[in-house]
Amino acid sequence: MVKQIKRYIFILLLSLIFSLESSGQETQKKLSLSEIISALESQFKIRFNYAEDAIFETEIAAPSKDLSLKEVLMYLENQTNFEFILANDNMVLIISKPNNLELQKLSEVLVSGYIVKGINKLSNGSFEIDISDFDILPGLIDTDVLQAVQSFPGIQSIDETVSNINIRGGAHDQNLILWDNIKMYQSGHFFGLISMFNPQITQRVSLTKNGSSTELTDGVSGTISMETEKDINDKFKGSLGLNFIDANGFADIPLSDKSSLQVAARKSISDFTETPTYNNYFERISQDTEVENNTMNIANSDKQFDFYDTSLRWIYKINDKEELRVNFINTANELIFTENTIDESRNSSLKQNSIAGAVYYSKIWNSKWQTIFEGYETDYKLRSNNANILDAQRFLQENKVSETSLKLKAKHNINDKIQLLSGYHFVETQVTNLDDVDNPLFRLLVSEVVRTHGVFSQINFKSKDRNTNLSSGLRYNYIEKFSKHILEPRLSFTHKFLQHFSVEVLGEFKHQNTSQIINFQNDFLGIEKRRWQLSNDDDIPVIQSRQGSLGLSFNKSGWLLSAEGYYKKIKGITTQSQGFQNQYEFIKTDGDYEIKGIDFIIRKQLRDFNTWLSYSYMDNNYSFESLPEQTFPSNFDITHALTFGTNYTSEHLKLSLGLNWNSGRPKTIPEPGNEIINNNINYNPTNAEQLQDYLRVDVSALYDFKLSKTTKANLGISVWNLLDKENVINNFYRLNDDAINEINQRSLRITPNVIFRVNF
Repeated sequence: MVKQIKRYIFILLLSLIFSLESSGQETQKKLSLSEIISALESQFKIRFNYAEDAIFETEIAAPSKDLSLKEVLMYLENQTNFEFILANDNMVLIISKPNNLELQKLSEVLVSGYIVKGINKLSNGSFEIDISDFDILPGLIDTDVLQAVQSFPGIQSIDETVSNINIRGGAHDQNLILWDNIKMYQSGHFFGLISMFNPQITQRVSLTKNGSSTELTDGVSGTISMETEKDINDKFKGSLGLNFIDANGFADIPLSDKSSLQVAARKSISDFTETPTYNNYFERISQDTEVENNTMNIANSDKQFDFYDTSLRWIYKINDKEELRVNFINTANELIFTENTIDESRNSSLKQNSIAGAVYYSKIWNSKWQTIFEGYETDYKLRSNNANILDAQRFLQENKVSETSLKLKAKHNINDKIQLLSGYHFVETQVTNLDDVDNPLFRLLVSEVVRTHGVFSQINFKSKDRNTNLSSGLRYNYIEKFSKHILEPRLSFTHKFLQHFSVEVLGEFKHQNTSQIINFQNDFLGIEKRRWQLSNDDDIPVIQSRQGSLGLSFNKSGWLLSAEGYYKKIKGITTQSQGFQNQYEFIKTDGDYEIKGIDFIIRKQLRDFNTWLSYSYMDNNYSFESLPEQTFPSNFDITHALTFGTNYTSEHLKLSLGLNWNSGRPKTIPEPGNEIINNNINYNPTNAEQLQDYLRVDVSALYDFKLSKTTKANLGISVWNLLDKENVINNFYRLNDDAINEINQRSLRITPNVIFRVNF
């Protein structure tokens, strides 16, 4: 006891000396708390978890390097308005002292480096990718945010695209994709092969499989939320990058001590050169489409593809208690080619565009109350112009979505353990579909609107020792058009026990009014054949989900073992939204699907090496009462999926190697020996067979170096599908001239990419 008192006195004296030296003699320069934290992370091999905007203006003298970790944390507490809690072997939590409560809800890290550095498991049950602290993943050198989320167990893409991400067996249109709280109806460039969200301006990505906040609606399968930087930078910084697909730039521009502007832009380089990566991508998206195969009398030429994206974030700290933020994003894909006969040539084209803007205003009224207003407008348009030379016909198709959202919420700190979140949310969604033929004249224009009112409330509890976290609440929704009332409870509970163990219970009810359907497989030139539609609460029901999960984790000495079992049921899906290419391709009916599964991961960190193995099991089945087969495996049922990866990280070099394997998606085959009946294909039981196992090995390397004192550079190389394995990702059959043709769509072949980036 005496020794502890002496040590405490010593620390107080040491703190006083530092204070006197820094204020009186200026012999030791003050540093920002974030700089000190970064140095301590390297010194003690630990991680700090904190809200960056909370510590932004804090500057103190650096602690002596002779102090132990506990002594350093005590010193920091005496020099700042924060508490520093050593949560486990390598994690320190930074929280405001009780007399200086933060109104921001801090999602504390439960497991740091869940897969690699920069990927964390949070106390609310979600996962976070911190782009600024991100390490490297196999096959990725320029952090593609929607490719990166596929590294989590339970997240697959049945066709390797970011526009078809399946969260625990759900369809992509059942994912809520947010960019700075704006709902996005488009997610990919190159019609799905790369993310349309520029990683240079995207600071954080969160993935929620279950147990989402009551303030969120839509996304019955899961939520992927991206955020830009929330702090004001007082120094200009920027970057320029070039890879085998695009050229890109980013700038963070301080406008004053209260305001800063971030801008980012990317554009494909196909106007200047066509790299092997570009050619592989183009070949992949055009498989079995009109772009690749036309009729015998028509030849395609002059194929051109282009994409770009621009994004902007302006933030203004009006004063210590008020903040205004404006966001804008604009993205586009365009494909043009010429259809030729001996006598005539005509252009066909496909264009995809998203444009969105948002306003965020926050005011802290006092130490207990904060109000936030969020509003956005998001617009999506898909347009194709299909020239049919032989029939002298032009077929124009359009699919448009226009959505307006207004949200007002209030946060109330009841005490330092309990916070209440409540609010109101209004959403108006308009979907328009156009089919226009010039010969013979035919025009069908359908435009529908659905308005939804939501009221939500949620209580958040954190125990004093930060070992127990609970978020529980209820959302009430009223859909005007159908006079429909929907109640949605949400739950997220985590508890750490025996120092290294944690248990997690998650649950949620959700609904959504929009889905993507396929009328015909050759719509929109067969490239992006899905179009958005609104529910009519009849043959196109409001989709509703129920989920529950239970997880257990062990985290000690660089080891992580985590397993989570879950149950999920989605009601109100339609056959058109599931992409059937068998006997149910043109059937229109509704039903549901039910999933039982488990996600497992084991990870070991050892000095500069990090190795992980994840496994997912899924039993995913449809139920359509009006179909002859009422129950059968889902089109997204990948029963077994396994990922293995290893990373090496030094001061300047990062290396990563990984393997992805799964048991193949379901397929339906014709009955052997009795393939054709009445000029139709006679199929075996639906989805009773599986494609061959999928196997892909990826590798990536990234080297950092200095060009000058203020300029850094990155040089990286990656190889996707290193073994050049021909994976079949889709299989279906077509009847032509009384003969059955089997069609296999294949994955991306071996594809290299190189990046060079300058940061200044």
